[in-house]
Amino acid sequence: MRLMIRAFAGFVLAASSAVLGTALLSQYWGGLAPCELCILQRWPWAVAIVISLVAVMVGDRPALRPVTLILGVVFAIGVAFAFYHVGVEQHWFAGPTACTARSGGAITLEEMKRQILGTAPVMCDRPAWTLFGVSMAGFNLLASLIMAAICFAGFAWSRRAALPAGRATA
Repeated sequence: MRLMIRAFAGFVLAASSAVLGTALLSQYWGGLAPCELCILQRWPWAVAIVISLVAVMVGDRPALRPVTLILGVVFAIGVAFAFYHVGVEQHWFAGPTACTARSGGAITLEEMKRQILGTAPVMCDRPAWTLFGVSMAGFNLLASLIMAAICFAGFAWSRRAALPAGRATA
């Protein structure tokens, strides 16, 4: 079981590092400034990195079941964040007022100040980059869904593996 927890946690660590690393590379190397929702979507990946790193470091002490369940919940939260951001981009939901374009009307003093100083916020409802019509928030949604499914499947598998042989089929 020790090898399984380390292998699973190592996989989650590698996948989470790759996704978060890609987001950071696109920001610092690719020049894509993140919006408020983009930054919010990074948090579940960072939490998953910390949890999986701890699980790899402590080795055989943590049980597979709680680690997979906690990571599954973390990625489910990531799914919710990413779905909300995709919804804001598609105009299904109203986004945060600080980073969503308005269709007209009066503007606040803060918005006037931003316009005067030339530091307009990055808009959450306008994707800065797309590939085949899918924004980074859409790809994050897909990656979060896959990771949540893997974690919950690992939880279900570890539950069946922990049951006695006679109860596993019942």
